[in-house]
Amino acid sequence: MGTFLPAVLRGGVDIVQLREKHATRDVQRVAAREMREICHAFGVPFIMNDDPELALEVGADGVHVGQDDATVEYCRSVLGDQAIIGISTHADAEFTAALSLSVSYRSAGPIVATPTKKERMPTGVEYAVRSQLSSSDPVFVTGGVDLGTLPDLLGRGLRHFVVVRALTESTAPEATARSMAQLIHSAL
Repeated sequence: MGTFLPAVLRGGVDIVQLREKHATRDVQRVAAREMREICHAFGVPFIMNDDPELALEVGADGVHVGQDDATVEYCRSVLGDQAIIGISTHADAEFTAALSLSVSYRSAGPIVATPTKKERMPTGVEYAVRSQLSSSDPVFVTGGVDLGTLPDLLGRGLRHFVVVRALTESTAPEATARSMAQLIHSAL
C-alpha cells in the first residue's frame, strides 16, 4: 500500500475495496486496518470483499459479496442498515434477482476477459448497459476499464467503474486516477 493507495485517492478514487481472495484472514486483517485508516483520512469509504464479519471487526464501511458468498440479508444483519453492501452479477437473471435485494450498488461484468476474474466468461458491455438501465442504484462496470475504454463506456451512459489493472500497473497511478476521474466527472 505504501504510497500507492494515497496516490490513487489523491487522484480521485472515491471508494476502495480490499479483494485478496488468496490471502489469509490475518493478512487481510492487517491490510484492511491500514487501508481503512488511509481511506478515512481522505474521506473515502473502505469495503471488504466477501467477509462481513471481518468487515465489522476492522471497522470497514461495508462489504462486497459475490453470487456464492454470504447473502445480502446476512451482511445486513452483521453490518446494519447503514453499511455499504454490494453484490456481483454476471448474467441478466442474476442482475434481475439482485434488484430486490437491499444493496447499495450492484456490479455487472466482467465486460471483457480479465485476469482478476479468470473463472468468469465476459458478459459484454451491453450487459452492463442493460443492467444500469434497469437499476435506480449505481451499477459498477467490471473488467477492462482503463483510459482507452472509459470514453466509450461513458458514452453508453455508464458512470461507475471498478478499476484495478489500469491503476496497479500504471507507472503514474495518481495521474491515471486523476485522468479517469476527470473523464467521469465531465460526463456527469
